[in-house]
Amino acid sequence: MEDFIYDKDEAGIVTVTMDMQGQGANTMNARFEPGMRAICDRLEAEEGLTGVVFASAKSTFFAGGDLNDILATTEVTQETFDFIEANKATYRRLERLPVPVVAAINGAALGGGYELCLACNHRIVVDNRKAVVGLPEVTLGLLPGAGGVVRMVAKLGLEVALGYLLEGKQAGPEEALKVGMVDQIVPMQDDLILAAKDWIKANPDSHTQPWDQKGFRYPGGDALHPKVRQMIMASSAMLTKKTRGLLPAPEKILDVAVNSMRMNFDAALRMETRRFIGLMASKESKAAISTFFFGMQAIKSGKVRPEGQPWKAGNATVIGAGMMGSGIAYAHAKRGLATRLMDTDLAKAERGKGYSETLCAKAVDRGRMDEAAAKVLLDNIMPTTENAASGTVDIVIEAVFEDIDLKDRVIAETWPMLSEGGIYGSNTSTLPISILAESCPDPSRFIGLHFFSPVDKMKVVEIIMGQKTSQDTLRRAYDYAQQIGYMPIVVNDSRGFFTSRVFGTFMDEGCQLLVDGMPPSAIERAAWIAGMPVGPLQVFDEVSLILGQKVRKTHEALDKRLGVASGFGAHNTATVAVTDPMIEMGRGGRQYGGGFYDYDSEGNRTLWSGLSQFARGNGEVPIKDAVDRILYRQAIETLRCLDEGVLNTEVEANLGGIFAIGFPAHTGGGIQFIRGEGVDAFAARARELADLYGDRFAVPDEMYDRLREPSVQAA
Repeated sequence: MEDFIYDKDEAGIVTVTMDMQGQGANTMNARFEPGMRAICDRLEAEEGLTGVVFASAKSTFFAGGDLNDILATTEVTQETFDFIEANKATYRRLERLPVPVVAAINGAALGGGYELCLACNHRIVVDNRKAVVGLPEVTLGLLPGAGGVVRMVAKLGLEVALGYLLEGKQAGPEEALKVGMVDQIVPMQDDLILAAKDWIKANPDSHTQPWDQKGFRYPGGDALHPKVRQMIMASSAMLTKKTRGLLPAPEKILDVAVNSMRMNFDAALRMETRRFIGLMASKESKAAISTFFFGMQAIKSGKVRPEGQPWKAGNATVIGAGMMGSGIAYAHAKRGLATRLMDTDLAKAERGKGYSETLCAKAVDRGRMDEAAAKVLLDNIMPTTENAASGTVDIVIEAVFEDIDLKDRVIAETWPMLSEGGIYGSNTSTLPISILAESCPDPSRFIGLHFFSPVDKMKVVEIIMGQKTSQDTLRRAYDYAQQIGYMPIVVNDSRGFFTSRVFGTFMDEGCQLLVDGMPPSAIERAAWIAGMPVGPLQVFDEVSLILGQKVRKTHEALDKRLGVASGFGAHNTATVAVTDPMIEMGRGGRQYGGGFYDYDSEGNRTLWSGLSQFARGNGEVPIKDAVDRILYRQAIETLRCLDEGVLNTEVEANLGGIFAIGFPAHTGGGIQFIRGEGVDAFAARARELADLYGDRFAVPDEMYDRLREPSVQAA
């Protein structure tokens, strides 16, 4: 079999069907460039050639570059540059053929695949929602390296092109036709080749690309056009605000896009290559590819899911109509899972449903949902105070306050609702699942299902295995999370599990910096520079200081009951030193009128002037040290969770850290951050921080050993 099937018909039209052997999709692997070069040689020598059609034998058209090859690139050389230029040269040869070239797009054409389409004179796509086109390289820490930036700007104009290049958006057939990314839609896949040949026959002279024609003008104006110049300035400012300078790929894309309009077309292609190879070996690209491509792929494909038949819940009961329970009910209803929202008082349960009513009303007002869809969603939520009939509920989720006695009582009272084969989940954020399971008639069917606030936006679930939780229950919980459209992250039982432990270190380090004498505004600024969504002091106000204190006291009571030494949050000493006195002063957080910040009647915040009383140091903490302390503290706690077996895989460590607690996405997650810095370099810096600021940064050398081997996704 061949990677490229060459077929010439009686009319002189050659159809080149891509069918890369030994893989499920066509990619720019090591055989691609030699194969394309041979195709170009043959086309240029073909007598009686009247046109060319590029098609695919795969279910997708072309998937672009081979990410395994890019991930394996540790340094760029002249050989790397020559390899990229050689791939681009074949595309340039195609658009210089003296006959029309058409792309017959039967499925997804992304990255290098869509760049091939851009090098064609005409693009025809099948009317199928899976037949998306686009250049998503920015989401992988890269830029389109096969002419995509240069050709996209030349074809669509800078303003339209940047909307797709800087966000990596993919367009379905209708959108792609509307903006000019494709030129024609056909109803059926069988129509593609015929439509392509018909267009060639009707347009025999349409073989010169617009940018190769004399007098070519960029749609919307070139870089000197007043409107475009204004847009360039605005785009640069918006990009800086969005990325904080932490992501090099968007900046390089903007650079290539703008400057491509100021130079010769082939020179622009060469500049694009230089910028591309500069990103290939970057730690940001490694992070994005490892975490957001291979990592997400591992989660979605079920590589970390126990084997077994797929399971789907038919109905659910959520106990507790507070903020979390109401959010979980909404998440269920949005995906068509009928849910009873249960509380001790019907008015409370109805107010819980009101949360969904508010979200639906906003969605309708913004045109994201119609009235009929809103009604269907809301009809899936039934407020109640009563248990469902015995043995009738597939999944019960307890979401009451974080009090172990209350949870014990609720679990025992509501367990009978479970259907045969149903599972019971607790939305606890810190309490050990194995202890809560003691209230269950069958602990094998009990599991932790930790959602995050606000539930409608934080689409991740920390699934916690108790000591007696069965693999069958884990499988069902995993399927349930995916059923409602949430990412499952599986961890093992411990105090605080994974996310709460790491999140606690972030807030504690903010308090520790305050104790060390760093100005509060500088602490929040350091978190911003690090890439955290918000600063630790603001986070503390949002979750409330009082809640944190209550959780700590709950664990102290549990320790006393069990007769063990207090362990939960033992390293978070600065939190206690700062927040307990603040609570005594009546500063319990935003919902209590003020905490680390003061709030005016409109909700605007300013840092509380009284924070200086907690400073014990001289305030001379360098901003670089503060940034590192915030990042290293969380990464080290993540490593401890991995070492202790709380976490099972690096994939879940990285994705859970990013999506559940906001660890900076540009790092690829806590463990990938260590890899990106270099294990030995990270260890050395951690020792420096330990010497300067305390043993919370001290890590035994052997804990790093597992990271000295290349990362194995989902393993």
